[in-house]
Amino acid sequence: MANIEHVQYIKAPAAKVYEVITTEKGLGATWTTQLIVQPEVGFINQFDFDDNYATKMKVVELAENEKVVWECIEADSEPAWVGTSVSFELTEKNGRTAVLFRHLNWKEVSECFRFCNYNWAMFLFSLKTYCETGTGMPYQLRVF
Repeated sequence: MANIEHVQYIKAPAAKVYEVITTEKGLGATWTTQLIVQPEVGFINQFDFDDNYATKMKVVELAENEKVVWECIEADSEPAWVGTSVSFELTEKNGRTAVLFRHLNWKEVSECFRFCNYNWAMFLFSLKTYCETGTGMPYQLRVF
């Protein structure tokens, strides 16, 4: 199994970061503008990246201002995602939040894995800029 792991430091309280990664407004401003999201364990979040297909992530854990875990249950455009999990662990110190991001249980290190690794880093940059300045960079605003 292979894993993607990143850490990002954001000059914002954990409560702000948690709100962004659990709400439609926040994820729409930082990841993709085409989504259906609810901060509720068991809910199936849906994310579309202009391919007319929703990647579906089941919310499996929510620890307010501390941790978010999703499990990928469907991803036609990225079938390698199915069975993987995505987590965000938040640790705040002096108004600054460390985000430990993990995308776990990939079957192999593939081209898709490498491309997603890069794009998760871009998402974390977007999360940082949105939390600190109010402007994110969702998929639809990026240049590929």
